[in-house]
Amino acid sequence: MNDDKMRVILVDDEPLALRGLKLRLEEFPEVEIIAECANGREAVKAIKAHTPDLVFLDIQMPGLDGFGVVRALIGGPAPLFVFVTAYDKFAIDAFEANALDYIVKPVDEERLKDALHRAREAKKSAAALGRESQLVELLASLSEDERDRIKELINDPAWTEKQRFSERLSFKDGSKVVVLGADEIEWIDAAGDYMCIHAGGKTHIIRETMKALQQRLDPSRFQRVHRSAIVNVGRVKELHPHSNGEYFLILDNGQELKLSRSYKEVVARFI
Repeated sequence: MNDDKMRVILVDDEPLALRGLKLRLEEFPEVEIIAECANGREAVKAIKAHTPDLVFLDIQMPGLDGFGVVRALIGGPAPLFVFVTAYDKFAIDAFEANALDYIVKPVDEERLKDALHRAREAKKSAAALGRESQLVELLASLSEDERDRIKELINDPAWTEKQRFSERLSFKDGSKVVVLGADEIEWIDAAGDYMCIHAGGKTHIIRETMKALQQRLDPSRFQRVHRSAIVNVGRVKELHPHSNGEYFLILDNGQELKLSRSYKEVVARFI
């Protein structure tokens, strides 16, 4: 067995989603896909038989869902899990502190790359593997009523649309998870391959693309004002036009941000 390879199992009841994820992962030479499963029961058997390093696990599947797969592994060694879900809030709020990672459908290439990077680092860490055991325990602790309620909620289109953007957002800042209220976030800007989230006088550095981050933020509250900046609309107190067609935004903390000409149409949001 090649210890340098990340041995991976894919689990999704949607054939196109499974195929798409497989094609993307084939671009990474360090990944070895050892099994593909179309439902939860197949996944449990495959995980026990092959003991993979990492499992990309769809949450929503008929019969034995993704959470059921994890609960079925209680008592044995648990691999690293990356949850695959169409519902960002559900993945973040429920399991960000315990699962290795999550990705939201449709899978973003940069987000996938980040998840694999975390998996490679976690594979070297006994602490990370212990965290996966905590995930198993967390899922096992849910009552039948709680599990049924979760399933009802994530299958209710009205709820998922309402809850798509949470009042609380979780971000991985280094080895810790930071939870911020949406209103706490003042502005966000890019610094190379990292994003800087400014909130409450502090700056949190996360490894995530601007595109992926923007998808997590409520567009009625957060506006892209530059190719490398997002601002909390509620924090903007002044708007100053510039002769070259750009604008300068002044936030309630005194921070000045530039609104580029490319985003001039959003000026109406601040008037």
